Amino acid sequence: MHIPFTKMHGLGNNYIYINLFDTELQEEQLVPLAIAMSDVKRGIGSDGIVLIHPSDEGHCGMRIFNKDGSEATNCGNALRCVAKFVYDRGILPYEQFIIATKSGLNYVQVTAQHGLASTITINMGKPAFDRAAMNMKGEPSAHVINEPFVVEGHTLHMTNVFLGNPHAVFFVERIEEAPLHTLGRQIETHDVFLQRTNVEFIEIVSDTEMHFRVWERGSGVTEACGTGACGAVVAAVMNGKCKRGEDVLVHLAGGDLTIKWDDDGDVWMTGPAEFIADGLFFT
Repeated sequence: MHIPFTKMHGLGNNYIYINLFDTELQEEQLVPLAIAMSDVKRGIGSDGIVLIHPSDEGHCGMRIFNKDGSEATNCGNALRCVAKFVYDRGILPYEQFIIATKSGLNYVQVTAQHGLASTITINMGKPAFDRAAMNMKGEPSAHVINEPFVVEGHTLHMTNVFLGNPHAVFFVERIEEAPLHTLGRQIETHDVFLQRTNVEFIEIVSDTEMHFRVWERGSGVTEACGTGACGAVVAAVMNGKCKRGEDVLVHLAGGDLTIKWDDDGDVWMTGPAEFIADGLFFT
């Protein structure tokens, strides 16, 4: 069997995209396929796979499987790539549409140049802060805002934000010294998180600018995480470090995103998406 695919990236966060408008896959194929295709030595190599499929709720739908086979509920970088894919390939030939994900519906605005999507703005929805949304132990309705968190003998201060995915956000003085590689996996798999978590470290430059690094649940260190950048800005606002309703420039390892948490409670993300290659994967 051969499976047509397109590899794309959003600021270096790269996934393998499979167009289910044209290709049929069975549910039992998806987990082993994600693991096999993502393998950098025996497969294509990626942070996971993304399925673009017809949807009764949105104009199209998206499912994400990480490179370890676990299914994510949403991904901001993947949303932008899906938006570019369906627009540039003529599946949805209009500049405003809705993508359905496991975490809900995302409104998309495409800015096009010469008939191709150049930047994509997406409404990522409203954040939640309670432990129930984060799938954490403890009082379900309790929020975690700048609370001490002990891991591997280190005491950090954590703010939790759920925005399609769970995010544990930590502020650091210098982003180069963030314990991404030494504590990322330990925080992700800490037993307080019943279904693991994404981990973000941010350095505040000003109330409209920050540096950002991420350890993604199920993928490890990646170049970028769209929902994580959104969560980081929300966490910064909650801690009085950024302003609500203003654009915040987020410097990720793979490039920049502009994030705004508006006065109505919605979080908006603007950034690029890029094609890498088309091909066939043989199973």
